Amino acid sequence: MSKPTVLFVCVHNAGRSQMAAGFLQALAGDRIDVLSAGSQPADQINPMAVEAMREVGIDIAAEQPKVLTTESVQASDVVITMGCGDECPYFPGKRYEDWKLDDPAGQGLDAVRPIRDEIRGRIEALIESLKVVE
Repeated sequence: MSKPTVLFVCVHNAGRSQMAAGFLQALAGDRIDVLSAGSQPADQINPMAVEAMREVGIDIAAEQPKVLTTESVQASDVVITMGCGDECPYFPGKRYEDWKLDDPAGQGLDAVRPIRDEIRGRIEALIESLKVVE
């Protein structure tokens, strides 16, 4: 894998998948292409997710929820789902992971912070597993 593409998918593409994409872009830079999408995208990103990420110096406020397409899955080397279940298309030869994470929707900042921190740990492990060079 020269420059892997990672796709994060959750139902609304407004919280978990956006935080994960933000962390991966911030921590891996241009070594990994990052996509995110939702099976039923929301109108906007969860403001608590935006605020939680701002606390750690990552600005995701300009991002918009995007609809999951077959093309985005096909273009990805790694597909990480977060609660979208069987709504994500499956293609042989892709690496799939399902991250069981609490949904930040409707939660306050105190509830979103531990979700954010768990995502960061998983992103750090993902980067290590992809063996991308600096």
